[in-house]
Amino acid sequence: MSANFLWVEKYRPRTISETILPEDIKSSLQGMVSSGELQNMLFTGTAGLGKTTAARALCNELKLDYIVINGSEEGNIDTLRGKIKQFASTVSLMGGYKVVILDEADYLNPQSTQPALRGFIEQFSDNCRFILTCNFKNRIIEPLHSRCGVYEFNVPKKDSGELAEQFMGRLKHILSAENIQYNDPDIANLIMKHLPDWRRVINEFQRNCKDNVFNAPRALASGDTGQFEPLFSALKDKDFKKMRSWVANNLDLDSSAIIRAIYDNMNTRVKPASIPQLILILADYQYKASFVADHELNLVACMTEVMASAEWQA
Repeated sequence: MSANFLWVEKYRPRTISETILPEDIKSSLQGMVSSGELQNMLFTGTAGLGKTTAARALCNELKLDYIVINGSEEGNIDTLRGKIKQFASTVSLMGGYKVVILDEADYLNPQSTQPALRGFIEQFSDNCRFILTCNFKNRIIEPLHSRCGVYEFNVPKKDSGELAEQFMGRLKHILSAENIQYNDPDIANLIMKHLPDWRRVINEFQRNCKDNVFNAPRALASGDTGQFEPLFSALKDKDFKKMRSWVANNLDLDSSAIIRAIYDNMNTRVKPASIPQLILILADYQYKASFVADHELNLVACMTEVMASAEWQA
């Protein structure tokens, strides 16, 4: 899939000044651009707020050669060692440091891969800097904390209104550039629903645009499970065809709400022994829903795992 097909990539900020971040974080990053100095850093905090975007923007502005490695997908120690050594052991053609951006570093094994990463940071300290991003800093071992400047990417309550207003302006720019018709209240509602997950907001808007018109996601009535009965039946019967058909016919529902509906009803429908594994599956796909490009595929994958893993009550 072309990166330009995804709005989050097509309109990703290329400089720190273009980012929408709390002022203290933004000022610190702009100070690095002004000084031209870059240290090893750990960006931690809320998903979708712009940690990876900020890391890329820093490298762009400082004209540094960089590579992005996804810890959740490429976190195998041998893969990580091979990629880092191949990249970091050569001199940058752009001059200056090379930078390894290690995204979702909290997915790396804390007993094996993270200690090895500490060794890589020390081994290549002469010509390479590392920027780690994570949602949960408590999953990063202390030796990595001590080798990095830690930056908390969180939105203080006092700043949320101003940042939401900035993002609304950014989103209007995107919709206008894509020639999408929209209503201001729909923009405001979706931003406030997912604040401060900017990535999720952009993905939701792109997913719900059809024929150059934004159609706000259909809300679920509180306590209304009737519309889910065909889905529950398909999952219980392990009927993939019916499950996939239900998902395809209900894509106007918020995918996170569908996952939540299964969670809310599992105690009365799923055997107790299956509940712990079911919770892990739902939590994993709920997290993925914030950044995947194809929500139908993500939902079908989630429901397939639920079918394969959960034993339903009679």
